[in-house]
Amino acid sequence: MSDTKVNRGYLASSLGCHCPRCREGRLFKNPMTISFKKNTEMHKDCPVCGQPTEIEVGFYYGTGYVSYALTVAFSITSLVAWWVLIGFSTEDSRFFYWMASNAVLLILLQPWIMRLSRSLWISWFVKYDPDWRNNKPEDVSERLNTEQANNW
Repeated sequence: MSDTKVNRGYLASSLGCHCPRCREGRLFKNPMTISFKKNTEMHKDCPVCGQPTEIEVGFYYGTGYVSYALTVAFSITSLVAWWVLIGFSTEDSRFFYWMASNAVLLILLQPWIMRLSRSLWISWFVKYDPDWRNNKPEDVSERLNTEQANNW
């Protein structure tokens, strides 16, 4: 661990999938790949500051709402871009071409959307601590029941 401070803001930290507490450690073990299992593997604790990434059992179920909002926002943005650049008409199938291309783009972007959803979700519950080197992370052990983890 170096003593150089990383000056990363909230948006850069969330988009880069960094720990929200120190904004330095990576949340995910592996770089983004085609393997779904490798894309979802997260560190148990931040490798830099020790912040637990699993705050309670089932913590990341709420990311479905974030992911839904991101896909709706992306779809609306691509719809407006298509409308401005290509246009829509009742005379042809341009709307259906947009639907097909939007669906393909959403499938290709799914790993990134999933990671971004998890990064945003944890950043809403774990606040940035500029003095994280001197403060220990919050103890969440009472909220974790290892017997119930992955028991869905």
